[in-house]
Amino acid sequence: MKDRKRDVRGQPSWIAASRQVELAVTERGGQMAPVVFFRDTADPVQPYYVSPWQGKGVSTGVPVLDPLRGDFFCMPFGGGSPYRGESHPAHGESAGSQWNLESVRTRAEVTELTLTMGTTVRPGRITKRLMLVDGQNVVYCQHLLEGYSGKMCLSHHATLAVPEAEGSLRLSTSPLRLARIVPREALANVGNEYYFLAPGKAFTRLDRVPTIWKEEPFADLSSHPIRRGFMDLVAVFQKPSVEPAWTAVTMPGRRWLWFALKDARALPQTTLWMSNGGRHAAPWNGINRCLGVEDGCAFYTFGLAASARGNELTAQSIPTAVTLRPDRQTRVNLIQGMARVPKGFDRVKSASFLTDSVVFASWSGSTVECPVRWKFLYTGETLVCGP
Repeated sequence: MKDRKRDVRGQPSWIAASRQVELAVTERGGQMAPVVFFRDTADPVQPYYVSPWQGKGVSTGVPVLDPLRGDFFCMPFGGGSPYRGESHPAHGESAGSQWNLESVRTRAEVTELTLTMGTTVRPGRITKRLMLVDGQNVVYCQHLLEGYSGKMCLSHHATLAVPEAEGSLRLSTSPLRLARIVPREALANVGNEYYFLAPGKAFTRLDRVPTIWKEEPFADLSSHPIRRGFMDLVAVFQKPSVEPAWTAVTMPGRRWLWFALKDARALPQTTLWMSNGGRHAAPWNGINRCLGVEDGCAFYTFGLAASARGNELTAQSIPTAVTLRPDRQTRVNLIQGMARVPKGFDRVKSASFLTDSVVFASWSGSTVECPVRWKFLYTGETLVCGP
């Protein structure tokens, strides 16, 4: 398997590929990027963010930040506040510690990369499975949690690269049950960070989100990049359904659409991290730009202690932690993928699910169908049939 591992953007990484997709996953933190979609075409796309300090010999002193890129699994999600004698690093050992390669194998039409990690702060074992299906520009993600006991908040941390040009990316989600700007005690310059959205305020539309300014009371978070010089966090909660909840980001100028699909009953929260040069401490240095689309089960970004107890979300019957048992395996499933869109396709308005595909419709009236085995979210079963 030595040929599967190489240095990618400054980090030792394992490689898996189908005809349509090639992905790299870092040994440290299991962080997935770059991912090349449409690799069998003349116009491949790499949508995921890679932090600007990669390959420059920078040591941040924070395990999750050293390889920071793409998508990774956080357990717990958020800050490292102590909980019942446990002191987890930011976003957990899963996001910044060493993973071990179990296998990279192809059976029939499916290529699967499998990594494992034994955690020590809370003893247990995580198995990461990333699967690619020939003929699809889709990554099927699964984390198997075994041997754990007690409450835990967790989340994926998908992060997209953000171009400089205003209006380059268009963001939309499936219907919302609740949306709120992440509460903060102060409005600005906390740890050399600046915010412009009104902390704790609720909203119902991504294109009308309250700010701290009277002269410009609302911001449009459906179009990115947003205001340079600020770093803001919002949390949206899609309505649970028998079909997947979704988040979609389109880039009309390059005619592509990135999407994430989840079971909103298992992962009720999507945190949007909008970093636009608003962090001035190292290693951010006021230059970092990215858009995080982070699907999980947590109390905002406040960490395990706050997520494990009752809070304003649990009061509304929104779970903020899962209960792990050593005699039961817990599966966390997520799908991320891409589609080419026709000329004029702007922001996604709706999604409809067929037997093995999803059809996205835009506000401009055009549609695109993407092959994806979305029932994986509910079954978590291996995609391969037969030996």
